Amino acid sequence: MKKTKTLRKYFLPYLSKHKKTVALDLFCAALTTLCELVLPMIVREITNIAVEDISQLTVKLILMLAALYAALKGIDMLAGYYMIYVGHCMGVKIEKDMREDMFAHLLKVPLSYYDNTKVGQLMSRITTDLFDVAEFSHHCPEEFFIAGLKIAVSFVILCSINPFLTVSSFVMLPLMFFATRYFRKKMRSVFQARRVVAGDVNARTETSLLGIRVIKSFTQEAHEESLFREESTKLSKVQQDSYKYMARLNSAVRFFDGLMYVVMIILGGIFILKKIITTADFAAYLLYVAMLIAAIKRIVEFTEQFEKGVTGIERFAEIMETPMEAEADCGEKIEKTEGEIEFKDVSFSYKGEGKDVLEHINIKVKKGENIAIVGPSGSGKTTMCSLISRFYNVSDGEIFLDGKNLSQLNLSQLRAVIGTVEQDVYMFSGTVFENIVYGKPGATRKEVEEAARLAGAHEFIEKLENGYDTFIGERGTMLSGGQKQRISIARVFLKNPPILVLDEATSSLDNESEQIIKRSLETLAKGRTTFTIAHRLTTIKNADRIFVLTENGIEEEGSHDELIKKGGIYSKLYNDT
Repeated sequence: MKKTKTLRKYFLPYLSKHKKTVALDLFCAALTTLCELVLPMIVREITNIAVEDISQLTVKLILMLAALYAALKGIDMLAGYYMIYVGHCMGVKIEKDMREDMFAHLLKVPLSYYDNTKVGQLMSRITTDLFDVAEFSHHCPEEFFIAGLKIAVSFVILCSINPFLTVSSFVMLPLMFFATRYFRKKMRSVFQARRVVAGDVNARTETSLLGIRVIKSFTQEAHEESLFREESTKLSKVQQDSYKYMARLNSAVRFFDGLMYVVMIILGGIFILKKIITTADFAAYLLYVAMLIAAIKRIVEFTEQFEKGVTGIERFAEIMETPMEAEADCGEKIEKTEGEIEFKDVSFSYKGEGKDVLEHINIKVKKGENIAIVGPSGSGKTTMCSLISRFYNVSDGEIFLDGKNLSQLNLSQLRAVIGTVEQDVYMFSGTVFENIVYGKPGATRKEVEEAARLAGAHEFIEKLENGYDTFIGERGTMLSGGQKQRISIARVFLKNPPILVLDEATSSLDNESEQIIKRSLETLAKGRTTFTIAHRLTTIKNADRIFVLTENGIEEEGSHDELIKKGGIYSKLYNDT
């Protein structure tokens, strides 16, 4: 669990932006509390007059007291409106700021963070967690302020009635708060676990629904239902645990408030009998104690929301404490890119894995050279190209762009000069135009259409129902694999980078689509430094150089003809395809 100091560090800066609103909210809370505190005094006054001399209880006095209370109730109504509307709006603004900051931070963390993080968990933190924080931010100051005010004022008023009776009753409060604190600690750990399991349910739901085509094609509905039921059962159990502690807390408070009433009835009855206090005083005393206990119960009921808010802040802090990758705008500016890439004794291993994926890689790629990287699955081909974009940082060695160490370069500009076409094409939910223009935000319609022509996509796009304005569905479900691939190539054409990475860009396509895209990629690669990762070795026969990468590093290097003549690993791989 995060320490309170840490929670203050991550939450108070957002709350402090609304200091005036908080102050006015607490002032309104004081006004609503005043209305409640005055009522027992009015009852006491009427009862005293009625008991001592009923003739003094006139209609005029009754109406005056009623008018006083009505005026206070009107103030209470306006103050309550402010607290509910403006107070909640403040919570919404805090939630908005925290959500935007969290999302911005998630965009800046290294790609490696997502290797071991479920997107469903992140979705839960951005939505459910921060909603609870919003409720917490409004109600927490308000509820504790009202309860504290009621306890303090009630104590003073009750002491003025009878100090001994007051102290005897209030002695239960420390015991009540001790029990509350004990169960709150238990609840916080349970609520933390509850959020984690709820995130797992979200992750399972997302995985299953995004893979619904695969599920149906393999008739695995029952299997997915079983997996979901398992996660759902875990959530149900941890929810029941949270309510178990809530029930225990509630019972403890009921026990102590019952004990408080027992003490008050015994001592109050004796004091009335001995004429130490009047009946009117005892009636007012009962009303104040009832109000006090109601305030305590309100805090207890708020405990669930309080713990949800605290655990939400804890989980927010966990995200914000995740180290970011190098600042995108820091580092040496890239004025002009020739496209020469050099690996010098580069080794790399993923975090948490002892074995290196790449070991002692040494290659130099000239400006405009078209190279291919081949080798068995798991040899590190994609990883090697990911290092060029600094999606991961090398474990040992150095990579240079035009003689400059990549780690010293401006990260944003570095990625701007590299274009990537992958096997698994990602399409954003939106139109064809929006997906292509992603390569160069602000590009004109003419530029987008020219990029599509170069990618061999313009013809099929024009035949779509709304052309470039056609909505393509979630992840491009309205398009075929070949169509999505051509749109992704058009996106890179529009970006027009000097360095190109083609990561098995045609391996999952049919022969016709492959030939169309192959021609597009050849056009795209002209004049650019190109890295091609391929399983179909027939697609890289024209590469200037081919590197054979295995778990032992670069084992072979040369042109297609040279490697075939050599009769080594490449020759075997080629003949087996």
